[in-house]
This record gives sequence, structure tokens and C-alpha cells, in this order.
Amino acid sequence: MGAQLSFKSLSMPLGMVVGALLCRPITWLDGVAGGMLTPVFIFTMLFFTFCRVDARKIRFSMMHLWLILLQLIASFLIYYALAWADVVVAQGAMICVLAPVAMAAVVIGAMLGANVETMAAYSLLCNLVVALVAPYMLHAYGNGECTMAQILQKVSPLLIAPFFAGQLCRFGLPKVAQWVGNHSQISFYVWLLSLAVIVAKTTTFLLDTDANLWIEITLAIISLLICLLQFKVGRMIGRRYGDAAAGGQSLGQKNTVLAVWMSQSFLDPIASVAPTAYIVWQNIVNSYQIYRMESRKARKS
Repeated sequence: MGAQLSFKSLSMPLGMVVGALLCRPITWLDGVAGGMLTPVFIFTMLFFTFCRVDARKIRFSMMHLWLILLQLIASFLIYYALAWADVVVAQGAMICVLAPVAMAAVVIGAMLGANVETMAAYSLLCNLVVALVAPYMLHAYGNGECTMAQILQKVSPLLIAPFFAGQLCRFGLPKVAQWVGNHSQISFYVWLLSLAVIVAKTTTFLLDTDANLWIEITLAIISLLICLLQFKVGRMIGRRYGDAAAGGQSLGQKNTVLAVWMSQSFLDPIASVAPTAYIVWQNIVNSYQIYRMESRKARKS
């Protein structure tokens, strides 16, 4: 049990270190693969997770409403709170709040004991609402035009497709779905591969970015504070509805790949340092949460 605990608690930081150290060759490999490594990994891990989800049990609740309202209102407020000092910093902070929940949040949430149907419901709701709201915000506070179709084009294949594939497998190939569901822990290891690729690409971007060092440090610090606050507030809201893990992951774990793309495409590209740093912070938080959960299990056994 101790070896298992040690590996799980250190695996995400290890994946980030590997991605950072091997950023050039991994980025090159992803380029050779046409940028498809991350999409394939995300589809695979979500398929394994969604084979456990019974679509008939998916329900939207007041918890989902409070989470999405908080996310939207806070993204407006944090922009105006910081824009007077520096617009680029304000953009980076805004995108760290506005970004929808990560696809992998369902995977990590399930590991932490969250209800997977609750997580799946919020993933669908949050990504759709952000696709509706983000074009306005990116146009109003950014440097370019953005449409709902552009965001859905980035989100749908990696969220809707594995969800429907998992449900088709449940009803058409129940034995296969049962095997996949029983081995859903594989999705965690697929996520580690995806994490290494994401960190490698973002590290390469940072190395090639010519930006003011103090702006980069400020963006990284603000993204850390936002990350910790969102996990904390999310857990508080989730606890009121009987699922602290689902609340924390839903609000705290962000689709940073989408956030970086939105920053580089429609905001000042330097603002993408904030969601890039958020990748590191949220996975440190996730590692700590997994460590605490495994520690509790070890004490009980």
C-alpha cells in the first residue's frame, strides 16, 4: 500500500518534470503526430471514465447553478479589479476563472470519490455556457473576434464524442463497457501522458516567449492565488450539496489547453502565462488531494 501511495502522490509532479525536461523532443513528436497526441489521450481517458457513467442518472442541481454563476461573475469582477493596474495581468487572471472545467476533472474527481454523474453533468453544462459567454468577453476585453463555433470546435470532439462513445458501448457492448469500467484507473495513467505533452508544449512556449520577467512572475503568482481560491470555494459549495470533491474539481480544475489557446488567439499572448502556470498549480493541488485520500485509506486499513 505504501508503494502505491507514494507513486500516486508523486506521479503528476513527475509527469510535469518529465514534460518540462523533455519539452523539445516531446513537442517535436507532437508536431510529427499533427498535434494529435493530447486529443487522443484525452479522448481515451474520458472514454474509460464515461463507460462508468449512467446517462439516465445525470441530473442538474443547484450546485451546478451556483458554480457556473460564480465562475462567470468572478471572471468579470477580477478583470475590472486588475485592469486599472495592468491589462495583460487582468486578461490572464480573467481567463484562469473563465476557462471551463477540464475534461480530466471527471477522471481526477472519480479518484477522489466524487459522483461521476455529477461531474459529467457540470462538464457538459460548463463547457456549453462558456462557449456562449466567452466570445463576448474575449471580444470586449481582448484583441480579436471570437465565435461560439470556434470554441465548440475545440471542446466538442474531446467532450461530447467520448461521452457518446462510452454510452454506446454501455448499451451495445455491455461486457466491454463493464471491463472498461472495472479498469477505469487506466484513465489516470493516460492522463499522465497527456500532462507530460501539455507541460512540454507550454514549457516550449515559455522558453520562446520574449516577455517582461516581472509580468510573467505576476501572472504566475496571481494564477496560484486564483487556483487555490477556486478549489477552496468549490469544495465549500460542493460540501453544502454533499459532494465536496465534485465541487472542488468542477470549479478548480480548468481546461488549461483551451485557456492557453484562447489567450494566445484573442488576448495579449503574454496573458497565456497565467493559464500555463495554472497547469502546474492545479496538478500540485490534485497530487496533494490524492495523497491525503490515499493516506486516509491507509490509516483505515
